[in-house]
Amino acid sequence: MMAGTASAAGAGRRGVLGLAALAAGAGPFAGARAAGFPERPIRVLVGYAAGGPTDLYARRLAEGLGAALGQPVVVENRPGASGTVAGADVARARPDGYTLLVTASSAHAVYPQLVARPPYDPVADFAGIGVITVSPTVIAVHPSVPADSLAALLAMVRAAPGRYAYGTGGAGSVMQLGMELLLRDAGGLRMEHIPYRGAGPAVQDCIAGHVPVVVDTFAPMLAHHRDGRLRILCVMSEGRSVMAPEVPTAIEAGVPGAVANTYAAFLAPAGTPGDVLARLNGAMRAVTQTEEFRAFLRGLSAEPVPDPTPAATMAFIRSEYDKWTPVIRALGLRVE
Repeated sequence: MMAGTASAAGAGRRGVLGLAALAAGAGPFAGARAAGFPERPIRVLVGYAAGGPTDLYARRLAEGLGAALGQPVVVENRPGASGTVAGADVARARPDGYTLLVTASSAHAVYPQLVARPPYDPVADFAGIGVITVSPTVIAVHPSVPADSLAALLAMVRAAPGRYAYGTGGAGSVMQLGMELLLRDAGGLRMEHIPYRGAGPAVQDCIAGHVPVVVDTFAPMLAHHRDGRLRILCVMSEGRSVMAPEVPTAIEAGVPGAVANTYAAFLAPAGTPGDVLARLNGAMRAVTQTEEFRAFLRGLSAEPVPDPTPAATMAFIRSEYDKWTPVIRALGLRVE
């Protein structure tokens, strides 16, 4: 149950993907260890169950990394606590590049702000390798809703405060935070939030007409948009998505700053030598910048990230954490 106020895991300077930042320091494991890296298999921990999107990203990446690095890269699933069980294990691991993490926005940008004692500081306890993918949030309606644009939907909500509801895959999700950010910036509008146990039930209830609006990523909704069972009104990204370039952004509808993304990032423990991070980043780029990997992401309705450097990765994670802090506090979200 969620109540009260959120607890921040650690303040940090704002940043955006691509912002220049200092690379991680060499630390006590530089020198000979870094020069011969890797000399044995690498473990990649994933905080979610096998078969989910984050797991699929990690396994496809690990397969390519093994070939690029000349050592096996083994994925281990450690689900629990919104992905933070695996994150805590990596935060405590030896910073030598052999225990790594593929994480998602729920475990890094949101959950540490919802608990009184976060299991790690999502910025200070990690070093960036790269951002694997970013998936923008989209807003869709049931075909019976008489709104063919986000502006029209907001006009309906403005005319009848509290009358309309929207569904998401869970309380405290980026989808809820993104919608609340949009409603706030559109003039302090009010809609009832209906949290479901996952995106699938939320989308299906919208298709069935039980909830008029649903908020999630393209992945569970794009096919239904194409066949007319849902109508996607906007994408909450800085520019139109390659997934559906015909769908306008919320910014185009007159809500500046209405950007909400989920993401998957590749991280190491803080203190990992800079040249080890560079080696891992180079191997990652050799995999993720190929057309084959980009096609794999598009098949999951996810988008590739250009130039995913270690410094830009941590700047992006810091920025995402900071962005949701005031929204979480305003909603009074807390995990007991």
